[in-house]
Amino acid sequence: MRVEVVSDLVCPWCYIGKRRFDNALAQVAAQLAAPSDSPAVTTTYRAYQLDPGAPQGTTPEPVRDVYARKFGGVARADEILANVTAVARDEGITFNMHDAVRANTLRAHRLLKLVELEAPLLQAAVNESIMAAYFTEGRNIADVATLIDCAARVGFSSSATTEQLVGDDLHESASSVTARAVAADLLWAADRDITAVPTFVINDSFAVPGAQDTNTFVRLLTKMLDQ
Repeated sequence: MRVEVVSDLVCPWCYIGKRRFDNALAQVAAQLAAPSDSPAVTTTYRAYQLDPGAPQGTTPEPVRDVYARKFGGVARADEILANVTAVARDEGITFNMHDAVRANTLRAHRLLKLVELEAPLLQAAVNESIMAAYFTEGRNIADVATLIDCAARVGFSSSATTEQLVGDDLHESASSVTARAVAADLLWAADRDITAVPTFVINDSFAVPGAQDTNTFVRLLTKMLDQ
């Protein structure tokens, strides 16, 4: 069974949903006693951008300020951030949202596409590493050096990494491969009317929207595998 997870790396519910889905996968694998080298479920991550207009090269802005503008003031922003932080804590994730900074995720998604091409089994780990950098560590995930470090600390490195992240997208060269892959993901989601993340697409035929709880994911995965 193939699951394609449409998500953005600055979406708190995508991080929470990933953790719940990963927990469900572990439970289902244990029930099936599936060997680790032949998983019953393969998972890939497809790009989505909630804030494509975020700058890449300027001094990053605190996320709290962005939420205040978007949701009607600092008090409302703090309420939203406190709520999502509490939910994340219940899933074993530490959110330090007052340290988080606004970031354009294009380069981060390009990195994930590069990992998918060169070491697909590490894609989920790199995804998690980037999210931890953003939500827990307060790092700027639009920064190339930060992204390379996020990948390296979970075991991925590539001589092509820097070129893939900063290369000229307008030229038909190796540097544009990941940019085209991200663009293809955005089109893929649009073609399926996906307008919110996370969305979990099973075998390109059944979409599960939102950060469902772990038990719901377990039931859905078990049912689909039985079929």
